[in-house]
Amino acid sequence: MSRPNFTVVTEFTFEGFSIFGQQNRLILFVVFLLLYLLTLASNAIILTVIHLNHQLHTPMYFFLSVLSISETCYTVAIIPRMLSGLLSPQLPISIPDCATQLFFYLTFGINNCFLLTAMGYDRYVAICNPLRYSVIMSKRACVQLASGSWSIGLSTAIIQVSSVFSLPFCDASVISHFFCDIRPLMKLACADITIKELITLLISLCVLVLPMILIFISYVLIVTSILKIASAEGRRKAFATCASHLTVVIVHYGCTSFIYLKPKSQNSLQDRLISVTYTVITPLLNPVVYSLRNKEVKDALLRALGRKPLS
Repeated sequence: MSRPNFTVVTEFTFEGFSIFGQQNRLILFVVFLLLYLLTLASNAIILTVIHLNHQLHTPMYFFLSVLSISETCYTVAIIPRMLSGLLSPQLPISIPDCATQLFFYLTFGINNCFLLTAMGYDRYVAICNPLRYSVIMSKRACVQLASGSWSIGLSTAIIQVSSVFSLPFCDASVISHFFCDIRPLMKLACADITIKELITLLISLCVLVLPMILIFISYVLIVTSILKIASAEGRRKAFATCASHLTVVIVHYGCTSFIYLKPKSQNSLQDRLISVTYTVITPLLNPVVYSLRNKEVKDALLRALGRKPLS
């Protein structure tokens, strides 16, 4: 069967927020730039405080450090290009650059999912098996869990990027998003994408639903153990140690699941606005939540600023 005439695409442009006028885009640029700088600064502060304070050299803060590094790399992969698009809506991106952005976005995004799962397991061991905590969550075990998260992110990104960019792209070149994401890219392909969509759905189930199930099981066991604590003060302290992690998990998985596990969207602008939550706001939320809701981090930060005497 002969193919009609078509033009092979060598670069893409992002639709981004071009629906908004120039003045509104400038406002968004300033807001997103400030959030981006705050994210970089807050993650840097968290890393510095944990590194300088030996009391924070524990498994929980080890995972928080790794998460801060991953979140920083995640935002660097997405936000600078988004900011450029707000100033220059027709700024093109080559196919290799688009593939590179998608690779890093998936690597760090999936890594974050499994790091949150590892942090949930850490809280489970701390509350449900405190006497063996230092044995189970040894330095070696923590490194293995973190390395496993990175490996899953890296291997999944390789599979997904290879799958998406094996498709032919012709004629249509405007991505209905503000960065190179899987579904908007596949919509531009001039080939049958049924198998590719099935692969994407299966991977999404593995990297989103599986971690959510594991975290849910951890918290069922955690809550069961907490309710067995006799004193109200003991229960309050136990819940407090999980509050920060649970807050981040709900926001992170809530937004990403809505985008990747729902049926095909008919409202790409709505998807873009939701994507802002987990690409711009959640990376800032993590260090803010962990610093504001965590007494140890707040005390260490105050000591670093000279506002609190060393104990």
